[in-house]
Amino acid sequence: MPKPLLPLFLDLDGRHALVLGDGEAADRRVASLRACGALVRQEPAVFEPSMLDGCAIAVGAEAPDPMLQAMTQEARRRGIPYNVVDRPSLSGYSTPAVVSRAPLQIAIASGGAAPVLARLLRARIESLVPTGFGRLASLADRMQPETRRRLPDVLRRRRMLEAAFSGRVAELMLAGQDAEAESAYIEALTAAEDGARHPEQGIVYLVDPGPGDADLLTLRALRLLGEADVIVHEASESEAVLELARRDASRLVVTAGDAVDQLSALAAQGRKLVRLSPRPGEAAQLRAAGHVCVEVPGVRAMMD
Repeated sequence: MPKPLLPLFLDLDGRHALVLGDGEAADRRVASLRACGALVRQEPAVFEPSMLDGCAIAVGAEAPDPMLQAMTQEARRRGIPYNVVDRPSLSGYSTPAVVSRAPLQIAIASGGAAPVLARLLRARIESLVPTGFGRLASLADRMQPETRRRLPDVLRRRRMLEAAFSGRVAELMLAGQDAEAESAYIEALTAAEDGARHPEQGIVYLVDPGPGDADLLTLRALRLLGEADVIVHEASESEAVLELARRDASRLVVTAGDAVDQLSALAAQGRKLVRLSPRPGEAAQLRAAGHVCVEVPGVRAMMD
């Protein structure tokens, strides 16, 4: 099995890059590096260690094998990211298949295990992501300073953006009505800013994850795991289910005895909470304390 790789995007604007090799594959790498603003030096066949001086990245393609090996060894010694096209054993990083909706990018990689499969997935995603998402990302970029200024609270800002990008703003942009989409964004921002002056009511989703297999989560449970501010669970909860939660969501481990108190305290702060595998009686206790509480049944409950 391939080693797990760290996914990242590298800023190469104004930085030096070496491409060793000549031919179509090398030319494609030169073009992609220059598109990122890199200052590319291309050498067709011969490698010298000094060629890596000041380089931020090194790429090999269609050069003699001894030269490619010498380049990768020297790049590794210097701590410079290096890659040889279609040679995973000589590469310190892999190049993903990319769906570009600039400035939005989606990368699919297999760590060199199945590049053809990654390309097929890219083709499928290309058909599912309209070009309007790029314009939507550009709108978010333009509005980011004002949005941060008017909504300094991270949670309120994120909720406003989630609502905008899954509602009317996105619909207008995807329909090609860019000016109307920007106006709708400003309206949503103003409404969120007005709402920020009043205490926000929290909500608790009591989510039954089913038998613990991530593949058996309901679509609603999966959506809520991606939206919650805090995931509340007991120590015995399935790790496979927890892995599907939003990466920046907080996690709170509770016991059966203190779960309701912990949930009440967080709900009072206006948090959006997912309580996994709730215990009997928790919904009634939370409602009795005045909190909004929604029960989300799992696969087991639906089959009973």
